[in-house]
Amino acid sequence: MIDDDKPRDEAVEKELAGVPEELLEKDAPDGDESSLDQALNSLRGDLEQAQQDVLYARAEVQNVRRRMEKDIQDARAYAATGFARDVLSVWDNLSRAIDAIPAELHDDPRLKALVTGIEATQRELEKVFAQQGITRIASKGLPLDPNQHQAMLEVPSADAEPGTIVQEMQSGWMIKDRLLRPAMVGVAKKLD
Repeated sequence: MIDDDKPRDEAVEKELAGVPEELLEKDAPDGDESSLDQALNSLRGDLEQAQQDVLYARAEVQNVRRRMEKDIQDARAYAATGFARDVLSVWDNLSRAIDAIPAELHDDPRLKALVTGIEATQRELEKVFAQQGITRIASKGLPLDPNQHQAMLEVPSADAEPGTIVQEMQSGWMIKDRLLRPAMVGVAKKLD
């Protein structure tokens, strides 16, 4: 053992902190190189393991940082999602109002201002949607895409291929590259 009566220098203490006790003993034979080699190899193995652990920790920190940055970008890009879903009902009501007015009354002087106002409001809403990256999903005449369309009913049709959308009950919308609301559609089926 090391003589406890002699005070050691603090720097030496720090260096010796990781060295096994058997190497610090006075009575270890000087000529026993195999035990020294074994202890040295053990320390090298510990060092390599510690270096590997540091690399893994750095990689994990980098991955966490990347995920956090992506989450922040997504939060910024899709912050308006809830609000946009709520405003879609306004769009639906404006569309229903315009569709409910018969074509011959569009030019009626008594209703012209009302029709023009509703159409202008709908165009302004479309403009705001476009600024926020909200786009309408195309549906009528296209094949059913379960990622964007929700089939509500099947319509027998001789004109359209089975699986083709022939009717749109409610428009579908995307916000950037994410689905905001699926289009509710009627799909053609083969005549019996």
